[in-house]
Amino acid sequence: MRIKQKPEDFSVKESYRFDEAPDGRFRVYLMDKQKLATFAAIDRIRDRFGLKPGAISYCGLKDKQGRTEQLIAVEGVEVDVQEPDLRLKFLGRSATPLSSANTTSNRFSVTVRALKESDLGQLNLAAAEVNRLGVVNYFDSQRFGSLKHGQGYIAKDLIRGDYETALKNYLAKPSPLDRSEDAKVKQFWQQHWGDFGRRVPFEANRKYRRVLLSLREDPKDFLKAFLQIDSDYRAMLIFTFQSWLWNEGVRRLLQLLLPREHLFPMPYQAGTLLFHRDAAADTLRLLRSLRFPLLAPDSTFNDDRVREAAMWALGKEKLTLADLRVAGAPRLLYFKHEERPVLIYPDKLVLGRAQRDELNRPLGKLNVAFTLPPGSYATLVVKRLFHFSYREDAEDEIRASQARAAQAKAEELQRAEPAPPFTPSVAKRSRGADLDSAGSERRPTLSPVPPQAPRQSPPAPVGFRARQQARKSARAAARAASKPPKSRGK
Repeated sequence: MRIKQKPEDFSVKESYRFDEAPDGRFRVYLMDKQKLATFAAIDRIRDRFGLKPGAISYCGLKDKQGRTEQLIAVEGVEVDVQEPDLRLKFLGRSATPLSSANTTSNRFSVTVRALKESDLGQLNLAAAEVNRLGVVNYFDSQRFGSLKHGQGYIAKDLIRGDYETALKNYLAKPSPLDRSEDAKVKQFWQQHWGDFGRRVPFEANRKYRRVLLSLREDPKDFLKAFLQIDSDYRAMLIFTFQSWLWNEGVRRLLQLLLPREHLFPMPYQAGTLLFHRDAAADTLRLLRSLRFPLLAPDSTFNDDRVREAAMWALGKEKLTLADLRVAGAPRLLYFKHEERPVLIYPDKLVLGRAQRDELNRPLGKLNVAFTLPPGSYATLVVKRLFHFSYREDAEDEIRASQARAAQAKAEELQRAEPAPPFTPSVAKRSRGADLDSAGSERRPTLSPVPPQAPRQSPPAPVGFRARQQARKSARAAARAASKPPKSRGK
């Protein structure tokens, strides 16, 4: 099975609430984006309208690969963006910025492709298991983009106090999978690290302007430069490591609570997850009630098994709860304790009818729709439903997919461009070039001239009705010219 082969294959709509205030400082918009990460969309809006960092608030991060709708709030100014991949719709004003509390749920619609008949046969059983057992509320691969792009866990660099490595991983670690100009900027700084006064020949370097200004003032104060990164992005870097600790802790918790035969593995970007395919009634009741913390120095535990699993996850990294702090900037870079339910139950789960998959012939496709609470991952629900056929794409497959997408986009742009003018010289044959290797006449290639390019052709023939009308008009004009002029009076 495959998901997210086309942007419209993955759709999410945010259900929201906010208190309208006619004179509020924050203008609230519904942001509709396609194949664009939340941070990238916000950066584009902020740069276009010259907004300061933190001027745009939002409820949560939405997936880049797909079409998503979510709320944003802009402080102080009115903005308008209507582009193919990013659109804003004004909803009203609010007296306060947005946060995760403004989201009530997310409704997902996912097209699952490349399905075999045998996959469809197992799907009903998997759906029954999901409805009865729920889905483990892990963080999925998209939370760990820093691993995918080779940056690692930057929060671990910060915990060690290695601020230069943390900044290098952020600013000077180009991803082998990234084909954007941003990767070229990072390649530039990888080659010229330390020479921060250099001029960068790429427009995307504007994103790092504040960081570079700080480095030019003091090339050795890497922590000060790191703190010039947008505060929301800095918080996400901490949260990414917390998310991995949560996944590892909950994976261990399942091993403590369930027999091995009730568990099965599922690979993802940061390692391997464990899901349950069965559970005793009392164990299932316990799992439904348990919440596992995002670990921080002040984390506490109400269940001994949760404590044991959390300490096991920290021990893998040779850390304790007290180590989860950034000594150089404890008020700006910190781990925040938060409880997260171990299980989620997709609401209003609907399986569509199987159809032919036009992208992966002769295989099939179907649509899966469901609702999840904020912060949960739709991709995990889909993977759990299709666990018998899902696998993570390898790096070479990701590159091949990117190349196909780039080629398709180039072809689309080429089709949208107007045809170039006809150039007669292209069609002329040169001596010795009009015969193929067998000595036969070879027809000239007219590319890039379109097959039916105009050659100053004669006017198109006039239709029968038009010719008849022209004849009548001509006869009437001739009769009028042959009559003598009328006298105006005696």
